[in-house]
Amino acid sequence: MLKKVFRVVLTVCGMLLGFGVSTYLVEHWDILSGLAQTEKTLIVLVTTGLFAIIFFHVFSALTSRGEKVANTVAAELTEKLSAGELLPVVIGLIAGLVIAYLISPIINGIQALQVLNLNVILTVLLYLLFASLGIAVARRLTPELKTLGAAVMPTKEQQSSRKKSKSRSAAAPKILDTSVIIDGRIVDILKTGFIEGDIVIPSFVLVELRHIADSSDALKRQRGRRGLDILNRIQTEYGIEIYDTGSDKSLDEIPEVDVKLLKLAQNMKGMVVTNDFNLNKVAGIQGVGVLNINELANTLKPVVLPGEKLQVFLVKEGKESSQGVAYLDDGTMIVVENGKKYIGKTVDTTVTSVLQTSAGRMIFARPN
Repeated sequence: MLKKVFRVVLTVCGMLLGFGVSTYLVEHWDILSGLAQTEKTLIVLVTTGLFAIIFFHVFSALTSRGEKVANTVAAELTEKLSAGELLPVVIGLIAGLVIAYLISPIINGIQALQVLNLNVILTVLLYLLFASLGIAVARRLTPELKTLGAAVMPTKEQQSSRKKSKSRSAAAPKILDTSVIIDGRIVDILKTGFIEGDIVIPSFVLVELRHIADSSDALKRQRGRRGLDILNRIQTEYGIEIYDTGSDKSLDEIPEVDVKLLKLAQNMKGMVVTNDFNLNKVAGIQGVGVLNINELANTLKPVVLPGEKLQVFLVKEGKESSQGVAYLDDGTMIVVENGKKYIGKTVDTTVTSVLQTSAGRMIFARPN
């Protein structure tokens, strides 16, 4: 369809140009000015038709180029333009045509251009120019127009998103370290919505994960690849981007990742999310807030009180020669006094005390 339109427009332009040239020649060229009116009319008709044919066939030479333009226009309208972007483009097109309409009388008023009907051709080109310019300007301003429209008339989803954004920005940013990403439990915690504030993943943490994934040690390589998979899942499900720390010169001078992490937390007034017990201690010394995943898991474990009866299976010796060690289903270690002789057996015990530390919970018991 566009191909036919281009051919018709180009043919009409050829006819107008031929009519203007022939009219000028029969009126001002001495050889032709003495001819009869019938002969002049015939010359005008022949010249007009000849120019029309020439321009018609010139279009054939430009067919491939025209098809590329048509395909580009179609792709822009159907693939690259969404429904929200199409309206500004239409408005830009209309605005360009209106401006061309207001300027065209100036061109038509120039007498010198009316001799060869150049005013008509220039007017057509003027409309094409301003229509293209209007579309280009509208495309460039589309993000600003969408932002302005969202600010004036926000949708319910946008209002809800703004409320969530305000509540998150009010809380301190949470900076994830390498260990907590490899651990993977942070994904489930994020899913519950208990962590507030912006989630920050520093670029140097990504670099460390990549180095671990490229390690020659099979176990480290497996942990690194698991961390990259977890990180990809976090980005996919929560839209969290990697925080570029390259512009912060104070971080470039620090070689150790853990120290760099604490420095970033101080700069951002944020908190570090980790399950590294040693990092937890160092952060406390430097006054940096920490969310320890292991502490959270230990806090959520079932409470065991002194005097409670437990049936456990002893699996190994304890630190003391007479102790036996057992584990609950959640991994909590139980130290049974005088339990060495029961190793490999299931025994009824009574809890004597519970020791809670940031590294985990330990239960002490004695056989019944």
